[in-house]
Amino acid sequence: MTETPVYIAAATAANALGADWESVADALFAGDRSGLEGTQRLSDGRTPPVGRLRAEPDALPARLADWESRNNRLVLHCLTPLLPAIEEAISRFGASRVGAVIGTSTSGIESWESALPRYQADGVWPNDFRFARHELGDPSAFIGAVTGAAGPCYSVSTACTSGAKAMVSAARLIKSGLCDAVVTGGVDTLCGLTLNGFSVLDSISTQRCNPFSVNRDGINIGDGGALFLLAREAADIRIAGWGESSDAYHLSAPDPDGEGAALAIGEALAHAGVEARDIAYINLHGTATRLNDAMEAQVTYRLFGGETPCSSTKSMTGHMLGAAGSGEAAFVAMALQRREAPPHVWDGEADPDLPRLHLSDRIGERVDGRYMMSCSYAFGGNNMALILARE
Repeated sequence: MTETPVYIAAATAANALGADWESVADALFAGDRSGLEGTQRLSDGRTPPVGRLRAEPDALPARLADWESRNNRLVLHCLTPLLPAIEEAISRFGASRVGAVIGTSTSGIESWESALPRYQADGVWPNDFRFARHELGDPSAFIGAVTGAAGPCYSVSTACTSGAKAMVSAARLIKSGLCDAVVTGGVDTLCGLTLNGFSVLDSISTQRCNPFSVNRDGINIGDGGALFLLAREAADIRIAGWGESSDAYHLSAPDPDGEGAALAIGEALAHAGVEARDIAYINLHGTATRLNDAMEAQVTYRLFGGETPCSSTKSMTGHMLGAAGSGEAAFVAMALQRREAPPHVWDGEADPDLPRLHLSDRIGERVDGRYMMSCSYAFGGNNMALILARE
């Protein structure tokens, strides 16, 4: 029995590079780092760079006021270009056959951060505070409320793999016959919890991040959203394969040997029915932390050698956390569309302790293969590899 193929019927993205798919793509392939020029003050007084949205989303309309949060503003901003395709899917298949699976790590907790001081001062929560806004299921439920999609609806929260794992969960719903179309992806917005949390872990850089450089010293955090409508009908980009693993090596540090990462990549290749040599470009997780980059460089070199073009795009967007996997899957889709590698923007000073990868640090490098891959590695040893194909 032939396995059901799953395609990207429609897609959108917004982050520090731009407010929509085309503006994000234009800035991405130009190597634009200007989105990391802003800063945000930490509780210890430092002001590191952050990848704030290039265009702040509008407030929610009055009919959706009870859903108000900055995260849901970004959800609606990203969702709006997809609405015609979603409406067509609901009309064709029925609302119960269209689902929503969204990845996030913080949801609307920023609204709680602003409400808590008022509660501490007054003893009551503000009238406009809604606890449900920072529940992890809120973005998915919000999409259901906006679109009328009434199929399976849930969120995935596995730290930095959330957005990619949501996409895979959505693909499984279609392959299993439970849905005919699914709205999926990831959305995460800046908040004090994540910024100060990563600072406590000594993971935040006070400079723009520098993946795989000998001078790398940590991450930047960024806003981001990338949403897709997945369906069975043939389209230009297909979800070709994926692999997942959980090595549970450490709460926040990767397994230095990268066995779990290698397992996820191997499963993705097998699922897609391709060999390592068939992958034309790899979007690396590339956080610019000492440990993550060291692990990833070893695993990537071991499986692909030093010739496959690859890059980390986090030096342009910051780490979008729960939206990183879907945002970088969007970058892979853009690379397939343009037949070009997103540039690896760094200082060019390679770490002599790392194997030498083919980091695509030249603007406009052509990559014309049919298959490309994005890799995501999260806290707790959660690993994800996602392969997209151009049809």
